[in-house]
Formats: sequence, structure tokens, C-alpha cells
Amino acid sequence: MEYLADLQQDYRQAHPEVTVLDPPDAIQHVHNRQSMLQDVTDLNLSDPYGTVDVPKQLVIKKDPSSIPDAVNKAGLRLPIVAKPLVAKSHELSLAYDESSLQKLVPPLVLQEFINHGGVLFKVYVVGEAIKVVRRFSLPDVSKRELSKNFGVYHFPRVSCAAASADEADLDPGVAELPPGPLLERLAGELRRRLGLHLFNLDIIREHGTQDSYYVIDINYFPGYGKMPEYEHIFTDFLLDLVRRK
Repeated sequence: MEYLADLQQDYRQAHPEVTVLDPPDAIQHVHNRQSMLQDVTDLNLSDPYGTVDVPKQLVIKKDPSSIPDAVNKAGLRLPIVAKPLVAKSHELSLAYDESSLQKLVPPLVLQEFINHGGVLFKVYVVGEAIKVVRRFSLPDVSKRELSKNFGVYHFPRVSCAAASADEADLDPGVAELPPGPLLERLAGELRRRLGLHLFNLDIIREHGTQDSYYVIDINYFPGYGKMPEYEHIFTDFLLDLVRRK
């Protein structure tokens, strides 16, 4: 990592005419699920429009047999979402019972599953511009379902363009987008803390609440082709960068 940072610094000094969109070390920070959400936690965002937090989570780097004990010590409740530690894959697993946790393959991040009405919000950030779209997500898990289901269920890719929920007939309490001022403050703070211009946030609203939000993932340079009006927004962003330089 230090080598990449030194290489970038040398290149920028040798080629001052080149505009660097985002530094490699900042990009690497959000490729690791152990570190990507720490800035959200540190932000501790709470205002009249709502609160933003991250799910309770745990990093497991080896020895799957130790996972049940580690989960109990960390106070994580079932079901548990398991994601690869390195965020180069969008696959995830959902473990319903304690004994199945040993079937998971480290290194990975375990997150407490939060019921969210089966809908997540993808918040695209391009410089100072923000766009939000709805996507279908994992359905809620009731206590009855939790007591009846066992094992680990694998999901290769939960959210994609084909799973758009923007036109679906949803309960207003589930479909309502997060408040604009809350997202603007969150995106602005994270843009500054992460040192990045191009990223997206996967956000859920806890089902049964109006203003309790959780960031469950941060992705660098996501598929902007799925973002409404991406051509104009991205072009304006690049032109603004050049003008400011």
C-alpha cells in the first residue's frame, strides 16, 4: 500500500497535467469490508431527519470452528449475513442457525441481519451529485421463520438492475426514499472522510421505523449505467474537475 501511494505521488509530480480522480490508497480502504464502514460508525450521524448507523458486525479471518463462539461473544443475533472480507464480490450468505456458522469460509465479515422490508436504497455519489434508486433485497425474516429454517443460504448477487423496485407497488413505509437532507449530509461527510468522489452506499431502513437507517456496504466506482441521468451527471463532474484544476 505504501508502495502504491509513493508511486502515485511520484507520478503526480512527474505529470502535473494529469487529473487524478481518486487516490489508490483511499480506494483500497473501501475494498476491505473491515474498514469500509468504520467512517460511518465514527460519523455517528443523528439529526432531525434520522439516524445512520452500521449493523453490528464481526470480522473472521480464519478457523470457521470458532465462529459460533465469536458470534455469541460479540452479541450478534441470528440470522447472520456473511460477506467476503475483500469487497470484490457481491455474493453473500445468510446463516439461520448457530451450528451452520461453522460451514462459512473465512476470511469474511459477519453482519447482524436487520429486517428492512425487502428493499434497499442505492445512493450513488458523483462528486457533489447524489442519486437514489430502490432495489429489491433479502426479504424480512420473522421469528417463526427463524425457528423453522436451518442451514446457510447463498445469494450470488442480491441487488442488480433487473431487481429494480422503483416501479413496484410497495408499502409507502417501505418504499419512501430516505430524506434528501440526511443523504446530503451523509454523502458529504463520507466524501470528505473517505477522500473519494465516486462511490455508492447501500442503505436500508429498519422495518417498522421511519428514521432508522443502516449503511450495509460501500462500493467504489459502481455501475453508474444503472443510475438515472448518469451521462449528464458524470460529464458535468469531469468538466467541473478540469475547471477547478
